[in-house]
Amino acid sequence: MTGELDALKTALRAEMRRARAAIPEGERRRRGEAIRERLLALPEMRTARTVLVFASFGSEVPTRGLASDLHAAGKRLLLPYLAEGEMEVAEVAPDEPPVPSSYGPPEPARRTPVDPGEIDLVVAPGLAFDRRGDRLGYGGGAYDRYLARLRERAVVVGIGLAEQLVDDVPTGPGDVAVHVVVTDREVIDARRG
Repeated sequence: MTGELDALKTALRAEMRRARAAIPEGERRRRGEAIRERLLALPEMRTARTVLVFASFGSEVPTRGLASDLHAAGKRLLLPYLAEGEMEVAEVAPDEPPVPSSYGPPEPARRTPVDPGEIDLVVAPGLAFDRRGDRLGYGGGAYDRYLARLRERAVVVGIGLAEQLVDDVPTGPGDVAVHVVVTDREVIDARRG
């Protein structure tokens, strides 16, 4: 079963990378603005004090503007980084741009880990999502392992373009679902079934 699950995930990752990359950069940016507006309008985002956001790269939904919005709203902004293959998060000040990493996404310049129990809301990346909140990541499992460490009332929001919403994301025992999925076309609260 594990081999079959891995094959399904690999095929869906390749399909989603192609679909996302096929969207012209200007359109991706414009549609990313719609995602940002929907995300900022979430009641959970308005009440959150400490927010973990991923630093986008490549054809991902852009998050730089979101980071600026969160700082302007007085929220504590965290970014992820990898330490010995495991994900940790660190606070980023408004005047502290992230630094390049060797594996793709920018990381916080200061790597002082923050306790996952302090996080109110996570904006999670993904290659695909479904309406149940299942999320397909990039395959390393670091995000899933980190999400499993959050306190129970932390809200996890997956963001992606409408093309990244699929009927069924294949999942295994280590995969952690998101509570809400935000695309450029809709907001799906997976907690409501």
